[in-house]
Amino acid sequence: MSRAGTITRRTLLVSSAIIAGGVAFGVYAVRKPHANPLLDTLGPDEATFNPWVKITPERIVLIAPHIDLGQGSAGMQSLLIAEEMDLEPGQYEIEFGPPSAAYWNTAQGDESAPFMSQNEGFLAEGVRGAMTSVFKLLGMQITGGSSSTPDSFDKLREAGAIARETLKAAAAKKHDVDVAGLKTEKGAVILPDGTEIAYTALAADAAGIEPVTNVALRDPSKWRLIGKEVRRPDIVAKSTGTMDFGIDVRIDGMVHAAVKLSPRRGALNGYDAAEAEKMRGVSRILEIEGGVAVIADNTWRAFRAAEAITFDWAPADYPAKQDEHWEKIASSFNADSLDAAWRNDGEVDTGLAEGGVTQVEYRAPYLAHQPLEPLNAVALVTDETAEIWAGHQIPRAVQEKVAAITGHDKEQVIFHNQYAGGSFGHRLEFHNITAAAEIANAMRGTPVKLTFSREEDFATDYPRQISIARGQGVARDGEVRTLSLDIASPSVLRSQMARLGVSVPGSDAQLPAGAWNAPYAVPNFRLRAYAVEGLAPVSSWRSVGASTAGFFMESFVDEVIHAAGADPLEERLRLCNWDVARGVLEAVGEMSNWGEDLPVDKGRGVAMVVSFGVPTAEVVEVTKTDGGIRIDKVWVAADVGRVVDPVNIENQVQGAVVWGLGHAMNCELTYADGMVEQSNFHAFEGMRLYQCPQIEVQMLENAGKVRGVGEPPVPPAAPALANAIFAATGERIREMPFNKHIDFV
Repeated sequence: MSRAGTITRRTLLVSSAIIAGGVAFGVYAVRKPHANPLLDTLGPDEATFNPWVKITPERIVLIAPHIDLGQGSAGMQSLLIAEEMDLEPGQYEIEFGPPSAAYWNTAQGDESAPFMSQNEGFLAEGVRGAMTSVFKLLGMQITGGSSSTPDSFDKLREAGAIARETLKAAAAKKHDVDVAGLKTEKGAVILPDGTEIAYTALAADAAGIEPVTNVALRDPSKWRLIGKEVRRPDIVAKSTGTMDFGIDVRIDGMVHAAVKLSPRRGALNGYDAAEAEKMRGVSRILEIEGGVAVIADNTWRAFRAAEAITFDWAPADYPAKQDEHWEKIASSFNADSLDAAWRNDGEVDTGLAEGGVTQVEYRAPYLAHQPLEPLNAVALVTDETAEIWAGHQIPRAVQEKVAAITGHDKEQVIFHNQYAGGSFGHRLEFHNITAAAEIANAMRGTPVKLTFSREEDFATDYPRQISIARGQGVARDGEVRTLSLDIASPSVLRSQMARLGVSVPGSDAQLPAGAWNAPYAVPNFRLRAYAVEGLAPVSSWRSVGASTAGFFMESFVDEVIHAAGADPLEERLRLCNWDVARGVLEAVGEMSNWGEDLPVDKGRGVAMVVSFGVPTAEVVEVTKTDGGIRIDKVWVAADVGRVVDPVNIENQVQGAVVWGLGHAMNCELTYADGMVEQSNFHAFEGMRLYQCPQIEVQMLENAGKVRGVGEPPVPPAAPALANAIFAATGERIREMPFNKHIDFV
């Protein structure tokens, strides 16, 4: 029986309560909309119709509920509103939503339910509804899990339609005409006589009437922006270096800070700052939670002074040496560590007893996040308020964290979310925010700009989980018949939630994500996940569990297919039991002309992983050269249900492939003396520009639900590359990074 069947029985009561009348949560509370936070920001003659649109006599402001992490999501979100409001790019400004329950994420609850994406049965949808209700009641304002598009698609179009119809109603009232005779175009209401009235000219009138909420959304055949090639509003600024990110925030009178926090995640026993105190520009050295802060007149001087301090750090509460980390995981495949059995289809033990077993072990290391923009924050604490300027994915949690440090009420914490130069999960953590708040609290009235050095960012990052998988597979009569895959890893969910002070009951679905939900109808299929305690704390990394489990599963499937003597693509197609996933496999096969004759020095590998509801298939082509492996070309097919921004989605997919390949090739974090050994990009080298392959992308729209694509193209990249290397060389690589076993050119 699959894991989903077990979970649905356990959660039936909760789901039924929501569906039947809200006994558990309350129908009224679930249905009641959260208050519009923009109402508190209105000036004279300014109007807001919902939390996503604000119009003044001078400008139109569209609110992006999700932070832009460099990938253009702010533009995508505003485009959805603009489509319904009949706005053109350039007619509006984009701002990020303030901390508010009104911006709760409607999509994350859906993804939190432990069901396969293709399962849309009553129980599955009921549990998804229950989870979504919980997210609403908690006001979970969060960006992550490729949820920005699915969360935004319906509600932001509706927000735009409400604004459009309310502006028409205001114009009709002002000019005493029938609203049915009005239309909108290019940011204006058009009267029956052809007179154009700009939205901004209607702000005062619209502010005096109730929003029109009974609206109809535009038919897709009428879309001007959605699904069209529209220039991103941020592309010029981001391409020319003129975009302001969090690290660019400047406030009059601010000082600059750097920190040294425990690289062992432990206590500070003592330090000697005598040399640092004498250095030019240094004004103060301050002990903070977990380390020391240096205050100086510029960032570089703060960095240098911080490096001049000597520290006595307490030992780590996890193994000091990297080998000990691997040993602990290797010893965790036992009943005491079993987190959950996620698949148990057929008779696995009987299938294995038939003999001819392919037995394998795979490894995936710790990885750093390392966005191009290092962690930073500006903080200003006064007796009345605490203000924070930074890019972060959980704004309301920022308020709570800062309030706990400064002693203010949560409502007195003002958070200004900023454009972020990458995250990959890094800006779900808080140590830059809390350190900045602590420094500013000790220097009330003085703005403090904290910037992490690249070395500090490496040393104190919460990395991607380390993991080992062990598999046993049997092929019979040219077919995959039996798969048994065990995965052991620290729980990202429990590690991350513990830092938020939240206890997470039950099993962690991210441990086997990308593997347990593989849409393969293998007659005998068992998948078990083991949670390893006592290792380094970990955090969400782009695609989370699927970044490791997807590599394990698709490498393992490929090996058993090879043992069967079958074609890697054709056997996957035969096994696939989800039409949407089969569609991406067929598409990537057609794109790559799979099966064509290749030169003897070339090889192709295929992999398909479902993560965050999106089946993504990739074919990688490599060439074996005298100097090593050259990656020539990658074909990618994925199904997101609806393509909102075709240009940006292609860029997202290409970036995810480069990310996945580069880390698989070259990257790992290792520990010595309880500290990360790698300190900068020279020791954590991703894919170089000259190594980047040609990447062709095809997006399908057959899935029933709209999905995001920031993370799903990452997991198939590593196994597709490993399978291609095998095809070209005959060498199976079962451990990342691959450069431990083979060279790349």
